Amino acid sequence: MEISIYLARFWGSSFIILGLGSIALNLLGRVITYTEDKAITVSTGYITFLLGLITVTLHNIWVVDLRLAVTVLGWTTLLKGIEKIGFPGRVNKKAQMFKAGQKFWGFVIFLIGVFYFWISLTLR
Repeated sequence: MEISIYLARFWGSSFIILGLGSIALNLLGRVITYTEDKAITVSTGYITFLLGLITVTLHNIWVVDLRLAVTVLGWTTLLKGIEKIGFPGRVNKKAQMFKAGQKFWGFVIFLIGVFYFWISLTLR
């Protein structure tokens, strides 16, 4: 259970910071612009892949409770890393869809972070 709490708190804090940065500093817009450079997309893909792999190897718990959200996030992150490494052009095309609603999607990212942080407090 401790690893579930740690990972939920880690991911929650990360999403909260990224969401607030996207709302206040248009961080999401800069990230979307970076996807135009395939080398940056592939490089960040390796980081994304490693974060997903670490989460999946430490927390592959398929029990229908709040811990499942951490497992699903780990697998989603792992698959996203593979996509960024293997198909950087596709990632750029998908990213462009979010450019118009940067503040909205920043708020969504923030809410996801709050959800995961709430999970870390609930699992005690």
